[in-house]
Amino acid sequence: MAINLKHQLVPTIPDLTPPRPDIFRLSAANDETRLHNLIELHHPRIIDTYVSQLKEYFVLQHPALHLDPPERDRQFADFQRAHVGAGEPYQAGVWVYLPWRNTLLHLLDDDAYQEVRTGRNRNLIPAEEQRAYYHSTIAIGGLSVGNSIALSIVLTGGGKHLRLADPDTLELTNLNRIRASVTDLAEPKVFLTARQIYELDPYADLTLYPQGITVENIEEFCTGAVVIIDEIDNLAIKIHLRQQAKKQRTPVVMATDNGDSGLLDIERHDLQPDISLFHGRAGDDIAEQVFGKKLPLPVIGQIIGKQLVGYDLIEPRMQRSLLEIGRTIPTWPQLGGAALLNGVAVAAAVRKIITKQPVIDNRAVLSLSSWLIPEYDQPVQISLRKKDTAKFTRTYEANIQGYLSASK
Repeated sequence: MAINLKHQLVPTIPDLTPPRPDIFRLSAANDETRLHNLIELHHPRIIDTYVSQLKEYFVLQHPALHLDPPERDRQFADFQRAHVGAGEPYQAGVWVYLPWRNTLLHLLDDDAYQEVRTGRNRNLIPAEEQRAYYHSTIAIGGLSVGNSIALSIVLTGGGKHLRLADPDTLELTNLNRIRASVTDLAEPKVFLTARQIYELDPYADLTLYPQGITVENIEEFCTGAVVIIDEIDNLAIKIHLRQQAKKQRTPVVMATDNGDSGLLDIERHDLQPDISLFHGRAGDDIAEQVFGKKLPLPVIGQIIGKQLVGYDLIEPRMQRSLLEIGRTIPTWPQLGGAALLNGVAVAAAVRKIITKQPVIDNRAVLSLSSWLIPEYDQPVQISLRKKDTAKFTRTYEANIQGYLSASK
């Protein structure tokens, strides 16, 4: 029989249904029936570590018993019997089905689950701060660096209520900086990030914006958020986002890749309602420069580099790379390490804002070059970089003017 691979290798149509776990509580008769039917239909992989989770929960309540295993086990046996009561062990807690993995998990209830999952955070993040951080509503626009930010927030036990917005799908070039798999290619970034979050916290309450942030939905996206995180490429939406944040007195946190390093910008509209957008770096006419205009990529790069970042802060290799756009590279480069670094920094800043700890209201330079390269901050090296930056600025600005003249 002839093989017809051409007709067999038809790409699967992507499932555009927003991912969401299905949670079953067997104390409810309807859930017992639903779970029975699901198992009969899908034959899922089943993971039941409930007793181990319960033991971890018990030890967190009685930490001294960790040093006395025989007594710990004796008391835990009593605790387990009381916990299960008249029911069967499989009826305790909840069962969570992750449809994209066809996996069924036996887990602790929400409060106990969070307590165990964040148990090693204790004292580093006090219990009261952990609760405030977890029950907060955080809006994240842009899920490239934003993916690292979202996962850092959830990994540290924050942001049960997340709003995630990005209109793009995962492409192969994204896999140098987004923690994903080749099996996720063509997947909307919001769905990819949502699945990753649910696999850390099945109880997460996510609101997804696969169309991205638009003028029509931006007010809804921002309203009620305690912090807004901006990792958006669209300059007009960046400005609209800050206008909403200023109106609603919501802090904005933004991280920018810079070679191996990063920049963290914090705008505390909650504390200083009169501060200028981007702390005034973009100028008072930034909206006039951007709104209603279809800006070419070089001009966008110029606005970001000159006004939002500052040429003097761009690392040497990034400066050289910007001069190669359109010649040896199609767009500005980004590194996965910088995305992870920015993710950690933004998550820490957001947690401090939510828990009312001191945090800068402006800019932090996250420079691996400064931390790791010998003599990087010595006067001689600083002077050399200033000369290189002046040369870069002249060349880069001339290139942009040349591009604009040729485009007329």
